[in-house]
Amino acid sequence: MSEPRPGGRRDRVTDLGQRQFSPAAAAVLSERYLRRDEHGRIVESPEEMFDRVATFVAGVEDGFQPGSSTQWAPQFSSLLRSLEFLPNSPTLMNAGTRLGVLSGCFVLPLEDSLPSIFRTLGQTALLHQAGAGTGYTFGHLRPAGDLVASTGGTASGPLSFLRLFDTAADVIQQGGRRRGASIAVLDVSHPDVFDFAAAKEATTGDLRHFNLSVAVTDAFLRAVTHNRTHRLVNPRTERTVAEVPAADLFDTICTAAHRSGDPGLLFLDTVNRANPLRERIEATNPCGEVPLLPYESCNLGSVNLALLTRDGEVDWDRLAEVVRLAVRFLDDVIDVSRYPFPELADAAQATRKIGLGVMGLADLLADLGIPYDSEPGVRLAGRIAQHIQHIAHAESAALAVTRGRYPRAADSRFASTRHLRNAQVTSVAPTGTLSLIAGTSSGIEPLFALAYERRVLGRRVLEINRGFERLARERGCYSDELIADIAHRGGVRGNRHVPEDLRAAFPTALEIAPEWHLRVQAAVQRHVDAAVSKTVNLPESATATDIRDLYLTAWRYSLKGITVYRYGSKEDQALSFATHEPGLSRTDIGSTGGCAGCACEF
Repeated sequence: MSEPRPGGRRDRVTDLGQRQFSPAAAAVLSERYLRRDEHGRIVESPEEMFDRVATFVAGVEDGFQPGSSTQWAPQFSSLLRSLEFLPNSPTLMNAGTRLGVLSGCFVLPLEDSLPSIFRTLGQTALLHQAGAGTGYTFGHLRPAGDLVASTGGTASGPLSFLRLFDTAADVIQQGGRRRGASIAVLDVSHPDVFDFAAAKEATTGDLRHFNLSVAVTDAFLRAVTHNRTHRLVNPRTERTVAEVPAADLFDTICTAAHRSGDPGLLFLDTVNRANPLRERIEATNPCGEVPLLPYESCNLGSVNLALLTRDGEVDWDRLAEVVRLAVRFLDDVIDVSRYPFPELADAAQATRKIGLGVMGLADLLADLGIPYDSEPGVRLAGRIAQHIQHIAHAESAALAVTRGRYPRAADSRFASTRHLRNAQVTSVAPTGTLSLIAGTSSGIEPLFALAYERRVLGRRVLEINRGFERLARERGCYSDELIADIAHRGGVRGNRHVPEDLRAAFPTALEIAPEWHLRVQAAVQRHVDAAVSKTVNLPESATATDIRDLYLTAWRYSLKGITVYRYGSKEDQALSFATHEPGLSRTDIGSTGGCAGCACEF
């Protein structure tokens, strides 16, 4: 094992017994992840949890080569114990247990009938009980006020059923280990799109289990930029019911996002140009990083970039080793997972989609002294994504040789060029809870702040980025006054008592101009099969016009989706600057960035 270099982090930690989790991470592990006996007592340590997961997943290997699980289980366990890679939460929670649902997220169909709606609601309950997230398009439901021929009455519309699903998620949460997270997508041509866009700003606390996203097309956005009209179409009759100024509808969407953080945008045409199959995708998983067909699922996992540096550089060789092993692990998860109803199993096996992503990008850049909001930062982010995709595709291709291509490969638009085991291999998730466990920054997000309050299991704790604190002590600029100032302001960009290079290396989400958020996302998206979950954090002073400009820029950058969050636009946001109230505890861990108000905990 390499020694820590001066001022840097240890390259790899393989002995978890010597690792001390932060109080917040330990609390989350104990409350949600570690197994308990019938009396509610914890019966495994984090190390034993990783061993349980590794052994269970490696069992699949015996089906391809008898006895080989004894070779792969230790390798999987070492990978997880090192925290260089972690799979999505349901895999950690459920592998080797009675629940057995290991996929992080599913997309379920919603057709325009009560039997379909309530069947999907029942399926949702089973998935939320197991800790998985769900995504839906509500665009097939007839609009409010539309005719119901069987009764002579009128339809209540998508929003009424959206609230029903949100209430059900709240009920399931009471008996589950974490909040059920979902996304509701509505097509921009649906007659109820104005009400949908404003749904979260109308009532405080409403739809708290849902992220909202409007699915927009290139044609709509061209109509916005050229001041043309846009047709609203009844999905039941397929008839145009109104024509509205496209810019007015777009302004309604942007104003709602300014006030509440929702809705985001799903760029539907960009998504489907990259879709390997010919069926049109209409929805995604809860945080938008995996566009999926009905009943499809995705096993997510993230490489911890913060642990993959050596001598002031990215350890490219070790990164490749981690990626290869992670792809094999995620492919095995598809076969060992349980599926509560047969449609899920059939869809998972048909395309075998996995989503290998990253966490800790911001910590890696800070460790290397590269500002997140800089040309070198953007270039390195893109280079890392390209390296991961290249190695991940090569490993999936190698698995295809020994195990076969995914069953629907012959139907793929890329059938002649991509000979892979998995229809999609890479994706970038937000990694909220996983990065908390790993003690690093989330996904490709910048640091939210160098000191901030986090809500953890009903408590508020003060988190201080330990990488910054360590370097501040080494550089002689650490003081209680400095930490107090950071806790109030979030960052150090304007603090002349901090050396200039340190200020540059540790920018926070609100100190970074929105354009840099989008440029990093675009650099990564160019080398990702599925999509990238990324939030553009905005200061409280940002305007609806700022959001309008960001949404249009994201479309021009060929992103597959965009989410913005204006600081303070949710009363119960997950992350906030410290208030120094009595009783606030402190925990020293790597900070997680990202959306302070997201409904998801993945």
